[in-house]
Amino acid sequence: MTHAEKLERLAAQVRAAQDRPLGLAKETSNLFRDRAAVPKQRLDVRAFNEVLAVDAAAGWVEAEGMVTYERLVDACLPHGVMPAVVPQLKSITPGGAAAGVGIEASSFRYGLVHETLLEIEVLLPDGRVVTATPDNEYADLFLGFPNSYGTLGYALKLRARAVPVKPYVHLTHTRFDNAATAFEALAQRCAGDADFIDGVVFAADEIILTEARFVAAAPYTSDYTFEHIYYKSLREHSEDYLSVRDYIWRWDTDWFWCSKNLGMQNPILRRLAGRKRLNSVFYTRMMRLNSRWRLTHRIDRLLGWRRESVIQDVDIPIERAGAFLDFLRREIGILPIWLCPIRPQERRFTLYPMAADTLYVNFGFWDVVRRREAFPPGHHNRLIEAEVMALGGIKSLYSDSYYDADTFWRIYNGEAYRALKAKYDPQGRQKDLYQKTVLRQ
Repeated sequence: MTHAEKLERLAAQVRAAQDRPLGLAKETSNLFRDRAAVPKQRLDVRAFNEVLAVDAAAGWVEAEGMVTYERLVDACLPHGVMPAVVPQLKSITPGGAAAGVGIEASSFRYGLVHETLLEIEVLLPDGRVVTATPDNEYADLFLGFPNSYGTLGYALKLRARAVPVKPYVHLTHTRFDNAATAFEALAQRCAGDADFIDGVVFAADEIILTEARFVAAAPYTSDYTFEHIYYKSLREHSEDYLSVRDYIWRWDTDWFWCSKNLGMQNPILRRLAGRKRLNSVFYTRMMRLNSRWRLTHRIDRLLGWRRESVIQDVDIPIERAGAFLDFLRREIGILPIWLCPIRPQERRFTLYPMAADTLYVNFGFWDVVRRREAFPPGHHNRLIEAEVMALGGIKSLYSDSYYDADTFWRIYNGEAYRALKAKYDPQGRQKDLYQKTVLRQ
């Protein structure tokens, strides 16, 4: 089926839905917000899963919105290129990364995923399909689509920047014993010639920064797709070599380090599960089953623990990164923490405003806070939101949020969003961004 035929089939689904709210029927989701189910017309977009073109000479790749980044990378590498920013997990899709916020260790050079986009084909809530670029009549939609989470429409096809690769990646890991020195070194490295930069906070006196560079040949390559665990290797080696594909997916095998919550870092369980189950898709399914059945919640209650899920990514200006890390250690207590520098590009995106002349540090922390004493629902997440605001940062909205409406719209440009909503969803067929990302109904 051609892309045009898929569009006509989808348009028929939208017409049949009449005025009912729309949702997507798709294979994967990387959202971590529990919501009460509401009746929707589910649009079957699973067929929009093809890579359409790779133009290595021109430096772009074109793909449908529901193709996974795993398939997109596999289509690009034989041409000697990769998408400029590839989010860490294989199941993420370009459409999802464009409507949300996507990041990786190349973001200090290229910005967030949406900053690498050249055009977006969008299905609007009324069934129209438009192509938005930075300089056409839908430029406001192009700049307003990132961080809109489907409330302005769905990305069906995207063209994004692609960059050259070499067969291997050489990694160097440097240990720091305090935050001030680590963040100073991080800023210096971002001004250098590395292709990728990220880091991990293991403890207050153990912060490891990793620089990675493409190389044409390697004396050896490590394998972190089965018995060996990538994040543990940061503490064991000062340098390493990976194939370019294994580097891109180095975090996926163990969902960074979250596989430990399922016991999958136990060597026996790891071998029983097998290589094919060691990936973010399997872990996400297990997590959603746990969320549905509340198994770990019930166990914690029996043991006298109060628990709160804290799954967040926040972006903090680097000069205040040390203060935010102190706050996390003092008030939240989750370790390890992923560090990923971001340098926003010149174009300003409406719903995820970042200063183009500022280097930011993304802090990724994903775990459960357990306390013996009682605390209000959302207590730790609310503390994080307040601290991010106080330090001039911004928070991704893929997980739980607790902002009041006035604060939310102040952060995420409510006036501009309302203008976009009035233009592209005048009937209010989709929820607005606050209803979609904060409210629980």
